[in-house]
Amino acid sequence: MAARTPVLETFPPLRAWQRKALVEYLRRRTEDFTAVATPGAGKTTFALRIAAELLADGTVEAVTVVAPTEHLKTQWAESAARVGIQLDAAFRNADLHSSADFHGAVVTYAQVGMAPQVHRRRTMTRRTLVILDEIHHAGDSRTWGDGVKAAFEPAVRRLMLTGTPFRSDDNPIPFVTYERGGDGLLRSRADAVYGYADALRDSVVRPVLFLAYSGETRWRTNAGDELAARLGEPMTQDLIAQAWRTALDPAGDWMPQVLRAADARLSVLREAGMSDAGGLVIASDQQNARSYAKLIEQVTGERAGVVLSDDQGASARIAAFAASDQRWLVAVRMVSEGVDIPRLAVGVYATSASTPLYFAQAIGRFVRARRPGETASVFLPSVPHLLGLASEMEAERDHVLGKPKDDGFDDGLLERAQRDEQASGELEKRFTALSATAELDQVIFDGASFGTAAQAGTPEEQEYLGLPGLLTADEVALLLNKRQAEQLAAQRRRAALRAAEPAAAAPAAPPAPMSAAQRRVALRRQLNALVAARHHRTGQPHGKIHAELRRLCGGPPSAQATIEQLEERIATVQTL
Repeated sequence: MAARTPVLETFPPLRAWQRKALVEYLRRRTEDFTAVATPGAGKTTFALRIAAELLADGTVEAVTVVAPTEHLKTQWAESAARVGIQLDAAFRNADLHSSADFHGAVVTYAQVGMAPQVHRRRTMTRRTLVILDEIHHAGDSRTWGDGVKAAFEPAVRRLMLTGTPFRSDDNPIPFVTYERGGDGLLRSRADAVYGYADALRDSVVRPVLFLAYSGETRWRTNAGDELAARLGEPMTQDLIAQAWRTALDPAGDWMPQVLRAADARLSVLREAGMSDAGGLVIASDQQNARSYAKLIEQVTGERAGVVLSDDQGASARIAAFAASDQRWLVAVRMVSEGVDIPRLAVGVYATSASTPLYFAQAIGRFVRARRPGETASVFLPSVPHLLGLASEMEAERDHVLGKPKDDGFDDGLLERAQRDEQASGELEKRFTALSATAELDQVIFDGASFGTAAQAGTPEEQEYLGLPGLLTADEVALLLNKRQAEQLAAQRRRAALRAAEPAAAAPAAPPAPMSAAQRRVALRRQLNALVAARHHRTGQPHGKIHAELRRLCGGPPSAQATIEQLEERIATVQTL
């Protein structure tokens, strides 16, 4: 029995961006169409509506969806079934053809790469729409890219979707259009774009607060030397990698303190109206994931779910967590992309992965809005490159071919730093983590940095952990400015009290000069205050003002900026 044609009248209402992109798609009627939309915006619904339109008018007879993971195959099939499109998620290359009960199949990029001719024959047998979900994966390897191109060249229509920054390598992505810019470089061109800033303005996604934690770290090198560094301070990349790795060590104090703070934030959200709010810890490897789960149980008294990508029951555990009210889930990459758990509202970024692509995928797990006012909070190490990515949440990136690589951090350094200390060979035993303590360094929101340093477990930290859980983006910015102003006022009062104390017989020593770190904090506060003042005068969003200052003055986001760059921006904003 042939699968029934989906009924368009029963399709759920589309969001404004989806309607606009659908109209553009139907107007063009081109073979290839690329849609870039932020995670949580509804790319799946948009793609399925296009599939329903093309099936209904006879343009296509079949639909093939290509997804990155096995879990997402099931998720796609379930979403499609809800709108009357039957997709076979159990299709294997050996099957050659899907049953007539289905409109088509869902496969992975790996499946296509292993047997492109199987999928080419399927595509040629019936007029087919191919939906390439997270299309950047077609550039993961030459085999995958060549396989996708060979398999789906005969398709009547191809719809490319992505919700994250495009790749930073030079592997061309099949069926994506590239245009040469004035600098001679080829850039990907999307036919429909709906960025995080657009979605935040439309209340389609949640505002995300990034709580960056620094702290003192100590480790021993393989030569027996003991080193210490403050996480977040300017260092060589090797030292950053080792300090970062030391902070993430489950045996240190940094992770328990950050997990305790993250759980406190989760409790605030649950008490504020998100009664089922969940938390996700993204770990670097399976050993750390299991250790973090034990730490969560020690900190909270409740067991955490653990999802490892090569476990047989990983998909079932994700689905069970999504439908439960369990507080915490710990995962290694499995939940980094495309997985839909709308109740996730608190994240701990406890991984060494630092590419813009992976970071955006991970943060995308927390931004899916269910109702107005919900916020998300992500706890992360105070590492300059991560702070820059957090400050650039609204940035839209194209895939550029031939551009010199400058992702800001060499992930290979972190991979080397994280190798098992028990691995054979002296070269593998890079160093041993000794200790690490956590301190709230700053809160990043809308491209701006707020707050002064606060030790974990102090009332100053609690002022930020206790921010109301149901807030609009404007209310978040207003409250952060208010909290920062109160902190500064308290500091001034304490300084005034000290100055008013009776002078000792001996002349008072001159105040100690500020360290570079203290000067940067003071300048960041001054810059934020000036940006807030301009926001109140002009109504421009804080992020837009910061972006304009970066355009005029150059340099990275304020969370990463040098003293000189901060001083230049302060002088500039005073003249605007």
